[in-house]
Amino acid sequence: MAHLPRPDGETAMRARIRRHDWTQTSLGPPEGWPPALRTAVDMMLHSAFPMFLAWGPDLSFLYNDAYVPLLGHKHGQALGAPCRELWAEAWQDMVPLVDRALSGKQVYFEDMPMTVRRRGYPERATFTFSYAPLLGGDGEVAGMFCTVMETTRRVAAERRAAFELTVSDALRPLVSSEDVIATASALLGGELGADRVLYLELDPASGRLARPRCWARAGHRAAAPDFSLEAFGPAVAAALDAGDVVRIHDTSGDVRTAGCRPACAAAAIGALLLVPLVKSNRLTACLGIACRQARHWSEDDVQLARDLAERTWAAAGTARAQAELRAERDRNRHLFDTIAEGFAVCDAGWTIVEMNAEGLRLCRSTAAEVIGRSHWDVFPDMAGTDAGRMYREVMRTRVASAAIHASTFPGGEPVWTEVRAYPMQDGGIASFFRDITDRKLAEQKLVEADRRKDEFLAMLAHELRNPLAPISAAAELLRIGRLDDAAGVARVRHSSNIIGRQVRHMTRLVDDLLDVSRVTRGLITLERAPVGMRAVVQEAVEQVRPAIEARRQKLAVHLPPSWAAVEGDKARLVQVVANVLGNATKYTPEACAIDLRAEVRGKGERGALVISVRDEGIGMEAELTGRVFDLFAQAARSSDRSQGGLGLGLALVRNLVELHGGAVGCSSPGPGKGSTFVVTLPLLEGGVPEATPAGPAGTAQRGALTVLIVDDNVDAAETLGLLLAAQGHEVVVEHEPLRALERARSVAPDVCLLDIGLPGIDGRELARRLRAQPETAGALLVAVTGYGQQHDRDEALAAGFQHHLVKPVDVDALLRVLEGAGTQGLLPAVPV
Repeated sequence: MAHLPRPDGETAMRARIRRHDWTQTSLGPPEGWPPALRTAVDMMLHSAFPMFLAWGPDLSFLYNDAYVPLLGHKHGQALGAPCRELWAEAWQDMVPLVDRALSGKQVYFEDMPMTVRRRGYPERATFTFSYAPLLGGDGEVAGMFCTVMETTRRVAAERRAAFELTVSDALRPLVSSEDVIATASALLGGELGADRVLYLELDPASGRLARPRCWARAGHRAAAPDFSLEAFGPAVAAALDAGDVVRIHDTSGDVRTAGCRPACAAAAIGALLLVPLVKSNRLTACLGIACRQARHWSEDDVQLARDLAERTWAAAGTARAQAELRAERDRNRHLFDTIAEGFAVCDAGWTIVEMNAEGLRLCRSTAAEVIGRSHWDVFPDMAGTDAGRMYREVMRTRVASAAIHASTFPGGEPVWTEVRAYPMQDGGIASFFRDITDRKLAEQKLVEADRRKDEFLAMLAHELRNPLAPISAAAELLRIGRLDDAAGVARVRHSSNIIGRQVRHMTRLVDDLLDVSRVTRGLITLERAPVGMRAVVQEAVEQVRPAIEARRQKLAVHLPPSWAAVEGDKARLVQVVANVLGNATKYTPEACAIDLRAEVRGKGERGALVISVRDEGIGMEAELTGRVFDLFAQAARSSDRSQGGLGLGLALVRNLVELHGGAVGCSSPGPGKGSTFVVTLPLLEGGVPEATPAGPAGTAQRGALTVLIVDDNVDAAETLGLLLAAQGHEVVVEHEPLRALERARSVAPDVCLLDIGLPGIDGRELARRLRAQPETAGALLVAVTGYGQQHDRDEALAAGFQHHLVKPVDVDALLRVLEGAGTQGLLPAVPV
């Protein structure tokens, strides 16, 4: 396919699209594809998000690598297929959305449920997606573009959590095991859309699973009273004895039901899910879910059934235990000490007459401190709470109930307790209670994490939108500006400066986001070598000095000894120090002092380099010092964003320092009293000799160069050409690599600036061919590309490039490269 790069480093879908026989589709050969379609395909293949596009009257289907998992078994025949045929089972749901997109409107939908068939059976799935119209060369809608994320797992987990809460609420007040089993079975049957749910327990007399309790959907027949699992044969029984879940998707075709198919047909069982309950290595109960029709039992179905089986067993056991406790409390008090919940009894006058060992442990009390005293004297903090009101209501109405009680023990330790109260025949109440503090703390952490995530997304949107306003305004000034007077020239320069600053800001933002992503996923590889820390500190200070000078802050720098060194990645170590110093600058008022100190502590294997940054800034609460290095952590900030960023810099610091075997810390006397950040790194024994400063390289400015620019992005190539022409160079611009090869033979350029992602052949192959022809064998080759990873640099240098510049190009760096070319010809390979 002419528009896509050759196989060097290409993705699987790019290769598949190139190899595909498009003559059998409505799109026809790729050579005839319109530019809009080619551009859309290239954008899609570069995306890390699952995406597809549909083009033409048949909405022919193309997709990227990230979309492949969503297709399942359809992947083999999806490419180029009409969308209607590919997703025939869900097409009726998709038609209104497709029609809206094809009418030129964008469509966004969250967690849309669909029934899809991608693994040989229908399955219910949910997706969040955005449809956007694709315009052809005539400006009319020619197709649509879709970014889609499958949310089936998350939605199923949320639904399962909600279902578990419903089950918990429904079972909590029940006092009979029969009621527990009946209620749980009805809830499970409704949730799974089953026709019958059977709960079988071991019959001690026969040793068989029998005595079924059965729930049946209205209009469906329940199981016979003498129903037994032995009817399904030895294979099923052996699996259950081993504790394995048995999934029979279709009783008419499963080999395990070959001997009982007439019985299954007579009982109207088309599909069956059996979940065993094994206690003490013995099968004690089994939960069975049956459907009249064949169906596929998913992992979510199995997990839901397994969880409910355990919960039903536990709840039924608890109900039985509670019934026994109520009946036997006066004769067998020690029984209560064997259960894992607190238990207490109050008489009609609220005197505590009994409490088991677990209850005393949960209350941090002894029997002498509790028994015989009024409940309200022992637990005065319960009065006026939900649990206290629940107790009084149960005592008054004689109806069981439950509540959550939060309390604080001496020492400030918060404790949450789930309390259930039941009326007793003598007029008093019995209560069961258990510690749920871990669960509540986990819920609070989830809420806090969700809040921080929402705040981060809001701030990210703000940070990304902010530079767009001045860029847009500056672009408009350039469009309407005139160059025939001094004011017009000044306006153009001012607009250019604005655009440059904002692009650099957005580039730093994207670099930070990519760094955080790579670090948190463990994709950062350090280039380990002995690194002199004096140079690291000096480079970091130079990076941050413009911001310090702009705020008129007073910076004191105490450099480490010249021999002090650590083993690590110099660029990353500079990033660590610059991030900490930049954080101090950001949160320190104008004209205040900042102290940067790097010193050696200890000797030998225990030697460490300690870098401390102390500021006179806004300080922080003690609570924030414990999480300031967490991802997205921020102090309180105003809506104008005068302080703070995205909470990325210090998170990067901690991760990078830990990768170097070090540690970070933070302290502050309090708000308004400044902060101190400390980075500790293991010292390299022996250090490194102090480097002799290199003298300035002698350069002699040469005249104009002939520069060949090759980039299929017309705007990018033309603007770069105009920039270099303004510097006095002779510029030749080409957009196709083969034409560029031909043009290079005639103009013999001094320098070639090549994009990597070119149509036909990529920039690396173009570099090899340029190096092979005599007219350009001695030219300086510079890669100008959006691919900025280390392996991209390595591949570029291996292909013959001397320099590697990442888009958006640093103009100063490019001009320095051209100045070097003017005096030295071919330069050593130096990625920039």
